[in-house]
Amino acid sequence: MKKLNGIPVSSGIVIGKAYIHPENDLPEIKRYSIRKTQIDTEINRFKIAVAGAAEDVRALHKRATLEMGKDQADIFAAHLMMLEDEFFHDEIVNKIRESQENVEWVIYDSARSMVQKMRASPDPAFGERAVDISDISRRILERLLSIQKAFLAGIDRDIILVVHDLLPSDVLTMNRKYVKGILMNMGGTTSHTAILARAFNIPAVMGLSTATSEIKNEDTLVLNAAAGEVIVNPDEKVLEKWTRTENRFNKKMNKLSALRELPAETKDGYRVLIKANIEIPEEVEELRNFGAEGIGLYRSEFLFLNPGTTAEEDFQLNAYNQVLKTMGELPVTIRTVDMGGDKILPDYFSAAEKNPLLGWRAIRFSLAIPDLFKTQLRALLRSSVNGNVKIMFPMITGLEEMNDALSFLEEAKAECRKKKQPFSENIEVGTMIETPSAAITADILAKKADFFSIGTNDLIQYSLAVDRGNEKVSYLAQPAHPAILRLIKNTVDSAHAKGVKVAMCGEMAGDPGMAVLLLGLGLDELSMAASSIPQVKNIIRGVKHSDCRKLTEELLNGVSFMTNNALLKAWMTENFPKE
Repeated sequence: MKKLNGIPVSSGIVIGKAYIHPENDLPEIKRYSIRKTQIDTEINRFKIAVAGAAEDVRALHKRATLEMGKDQADIFAAHLMMLEDEFFHDEIVNKIRESQENVEWVIYDSARSMVQKMRASPDPAFGERAVDISDISRRILERLLSIQKAFLAGIDRDIILVVHDLLPSDVLTMNRKYVKGILMNMGGTTSHTAILARAFNIPAVMGLSTATSEIKNEDTLVLNAAAGEVIVNPDEKVLEKWTRTENRFNKKMNKLSALRELPAETKDGYRVLIKANIEIPEEVEELRNFGAEGIGLYRSEFLFLNPGTTAEEDFQLNAYNQVLKTMGELPVTIRTVDMGGDKILPDYFSAAEKNPLLGWRAIRFSLAIPDLFKTQLRALLRSSVNGNVKIMFPMITGLEEMNDALSFLEEAKAECRKKKQPFSENIEVGTMIETPSAAITADILAKKADFFSIGTNDLIQYSLAVDRGNEKVSYLAQPAHPAILRLIKNTVDSAHAKGVKVAMCGEMAGDPGMAVLLLGLGLDELSMAASSIPQVKNIIRGVKHSDCRKLTEELLNGVSFMTNNALLKAWMTENFPKE
């Protein structure tokens, strides 16, 4: 018996037999020079291969639309857009002409370079987009090399699929009736493969690194997806224990699913809104299944990072409209682009910095490139006729940046009016609170903002001087630190004094163990990963707001994060002994 740990991407507990999916490895891609007279032939081979790959993706898109709906099908629409993009075609054609090398090598080398760059980002979400590059480049290479791919459609018994990497197209074409769980060496929570796994309600753990080497065909597996845990060949006693746990888990999930239509309201009538965070439009359908009351954070920067595409106004407008139309009257808060720092910048920007987290990022990046910023603002304004959109600026540190951002918004409105492009005149405009300066001067910012949203990931990082991506110090990034609680309290009190509502969209908001603390601090909204909503809502509906406020007063007077963590854990154990 052994235990493996990875990244949980969809919840569930499953016990079953392992099926190791053989890798569809490409052969070694040979690199060789071609004569000038062969250049046109290579380019023609490229065009034929791309056309064939696009035909395959169109078939997948049609199937996805029929089986899952538009949101999930748009994953393949994005792949098709990359394949048909003129910039991508021109780039490959130019490389063939300049290098005078075979098309297979040019495709392979270009894709490898892009994948390495994306996976090198400290932000794992960007690394997870690399699988889409791998998918489309592999399709082209398979056409060029006449490779027949092994599919998962023929599975005819219950299995837990164990694989090194699973492309989005693999998830769509496999026989999902029998795939009860997925274990993957690669991937993470925001990869397209993870999104599809959640859409199909398949428990999955990714980022396991060694799953395919440590697990053999027909091994008995216990997959505790919510914890990212896999037990290989448990003994009889452990297996019996997990069988009972699986039954209890399924009963609990049935109970929590019944909360979907109920409000997040305490026993004594204190009401908060529970919303979801998304990164790409395909996630929208999933969050509605969990009972989200809107989108509290739509991270728009992913629109700027799809290889082979540019974030032109209409391209952005279509993406925003897709989300707004699906959400109907429910509010959708879209954050303007937050690039730089720990997020990759597109190739057309150069930003070599010694300390990027304190450098050219977020609102600073947007204000420095007015054309790009106003293009996004116009797209956001135009989308407002299709739903309840709110605009939010990231990493505002003071009044000057807020005023500059609002000035650009007014310019964008004037440009829309000049072009007779309709938009809502009543769009709410807010700001993230994710730096100590913003939290301390919240009373000043509240005069300019319609709402606040506290980004605890960065607020904790900047307030406690902790690089959350550095494993040597990440243990110090403690949300219950007295300094963090006091900054949140000051933000909430300052905002409420001006009639401004306060949301929270950082990881702290989706932690069920923190819900009572946030209620006590007076948050109006909590926004989180959709899968966290049922458990957080269950906690909120199980407490009194008056009790939460008493607990919070004790925590605000705490002397360290260790004492606060202990007090909070003890309170939760006493009030939710079975949670």
